[in-house]
Amino acid sequence: MEKSSKYAWTWEIKEEKLEEYIEMHVNPWPEILEEHRKAGIKNYSIFQNGNQFFYCFECDDVDAAFAYIAKSEACNHWNAITSKMVKGSFNFIEPEPIKPLHEVFYLK
Repeated sequence: MEKSSKYAWTWEIKEEKLEEYIEMHVNPWPEILEEHRKAGIKNYSIFQNGNQFFYCFECDDVDAAFAYIAKSEACNHWNAITSKMVKGSFNFIEPEPIKPLHEVFYLK
């Protein structure tokens, strides 16, 4: 299979923060959307199953995108709030802030 530009991972949201987390993503800050676009992230979707969320997006250079986001004041503010809602790491400066899922099938 050829190298994919799609990335995905899952996170669990703390039960007591679930409603707030959903609200933030139903009504995201415009500057967060713009920063992700500037970082090169596109076709970004989040799916919910209870308190588990599945994230997927496309990006040509994910390392550069995460580096851009790590330096973004708006994204750091957003992440400071939402990081308290997830179970797991949210620090984009860490070598692996998320545990990416590996694509094993794609139908064109």
